[in-house]
Amino acid sequence: MAWDEWDRLKADAAQGQSTQMRLNHVDPGGGTYGPYVTPSETGDLKVGHKDLEKIGGAAHRLYDQLWDKARVATPSSDSAAGDLSKQGFALGAGLQHASNRWEEQLKSLMDACAQISNHMQTTKKVHANDENYIQRQMSSIDALDDGFDERVGTPGKKNSIYGEKDEKKE
Repeated sequence: MAWDEWDRLKADAAQGQSTQMRLNHVDPGGGTYGPYVTPSETGDLKVGHKDLEKIGGAAHRLYDQLWDKARVATPSSDSAAGDLSKQGFALGAGLQHASNRWEEQLKSLMDACAQISNHMQTTKKVHANDENYIQRQMSSIDALDDGFDERVGTPGKKNSIYGEKDEKKE
């Protein structure tokens, strides 16, 4: 490479015409994937304990309603299916099949509601434990920091964090 070629490449790079790709901005909108919004404009994803409680509570209420109201028809449908089958009607087997499928689907839905409710309760407890742990760690760091901070007292004096020393020695 000649010296003049090197000077030209340096000048091109300084003007932003380098042969390498360099990304220094984002398309302000209307690009391939639609308008881009930075997280600072929309805020961070936050889920509070009250949000988790609402979700878990709604799932628990739905579970209770399914237990109380959706299972009401099963005994009478099973009884009617048995009676129709005994009388020789093919409708009895069809009604029993529909009742069995209803029960299977209902159990599946109730299991999903129970899992959501339990998960929200567990998540709430885990986050509360995490918050308590972080708070304990931060408070112990503050106490440790106070113990090493020479700016707490005037120069030459004992740090007040240690308390007063007894004059008597035994």
